Amino acid sequence: MLHFKHLEPFEDIGGKLIDEINRVGRIREYPKGAPAMDDDDTLEHFYIIIEGRIKVYRYNPANNREQTLYLLGPHDMFDVLTVLDGRRHEVMTEALDHVKALELPIEKVREWLETNPAFNRAFFPYMARQMRQVEELATDLSLYDTSTRLMKLILKNLDLKNPVKHLGLLQNLPHDEIASLIGTVRHVVNRHLQQLKKEGILNIERKKLAVNDVKKLLEKVEKEY
Repeated sequence: MLHFKHLEPFEDIGGKLIDEINRVGRIREYPKGAPAMDDDDTLEHFYIIIEGRIKVYRYNPANNREQTLYLLGPHDMFDVLTVLDGRRHEVMTEALDHVKALELPIEKVREWLETNPAFNRAFFPYMARQMRQVEELATDLSLYDTSTRLMKLILKNLDLKNPVKHLGLLQNLPHDEIASLIGTVRHVVNRHLQQLKKEGILNIERKKLAVNDVKKLLEKVEKEY
């Protein structure tokens, strides 16, 4: 038995459903650098990330390029699309840290969507946020240069409540992974980060990024709109 505890955004799903999750769910682990759940897995199961980060991306072997669609971290779900349409979602995944995920039978999740209002209140707003994120990625790739895309990515991951201002899922992320998030290459990201450091906006130490001047960063982004 899992002894499932409430995971944000499932704080109010109720004791009966928690008991069922404990009964049908199991914990899966993925080592750092290894593929995580694939499109065969997600035809049968639904996942809620408990610990670690997973990169979800598309890859073109013809030109050896990849584009990260989004990062999954604690409390994120995968794969909401397959839950809804039952179709194979042909994306690739990689564990960026040691990952623990709660694996649930997909048919059970569909049943809860039909019968449990609290589960719905968690699932559908999350799906909407993920759709907006992919839409924003497509817009940014079309309309903004790499410097602006990087600054917007930093702002999106910035926890303004954290006085240290660390960057959430971006923390300790290699620069080539940051590059994949904004559709560019490592050396371009390095150049932009060093420029932001020179301007006193960022502090960079051993891959750890911190924002020193949020106001100045916002002003630079707003100039591009």
